[in-house]
Amino acid sequence: MTIDAADVAAIDAATSVVGVADVVRHLARRSCDADGATFILREGERCFYADEDSIAPLWKGQRFPIETCISGWAMIHAAPAVVPDIEQDIRIPLEAYRPTYVRSLLMVPVGVREPVAALGAYWARHHQATPDELRALTALASLTADALARVGLDDAPWAPNFSGR
Repeated sequence: MTIDAADVAAIDAATSVVGVADVVRHLARRSCDADGATFILREGERCFYADEDSIAPLWKGQRFPIETCISGWAMIHAAPAVVPDIEQDIRIPLEAYRPTYVRSLLMVPVGVREPVAALGAYWARHHQATPDELRALTALASLTADALARVGLDDAPWAPNFSGR
C-alpha cells in the first residue's frame, strides 16, 4: 500500500512530535500490511520506543541501548534492516523478542545523514519484506524526517526540557 496525498496531509498537519508519532505509527503498519509498527526516537546512545500500533503490546515507553537494538542498528548505519526470521539474525536481541509475537521485521532509519528516529514494521509470521514494503516505509521515513525537522524534538512529553504547554 502506498502513501497517498491524504496521508501526506495528515503528517503535514501534525504540530508536535506526539502528533507526528500518532500519524506515522498507523501509516507504517498500514503501508506494510504489518501486524505492528513502532516509532522509535534516538536519545543519545539509547533508543526510545515512543509509540506503537500493534496487535499486542511491544516496547512502548521502553529504552534500550542503541548498540543492542535493531532500531539502533538502523540509525547507526543509516540503512534499513530487513529481518525475515528474528531467530536467524545476530542483530536481534532475542531475549526482548521471544516473549512477543514478532517473527520478522523491517526497520528503517528516519533522517539521511544523522538519523534521529526509526520506523519498524513487524509480522507474526516469517515474512520477507517486499521491495514495495521497503519503498513505502522508506518514503514514510523521509516524510517523517521532514515533519520532525519542522516540529522539532523538544516538545515531546519525554524530552528533558518539556514544559507541559
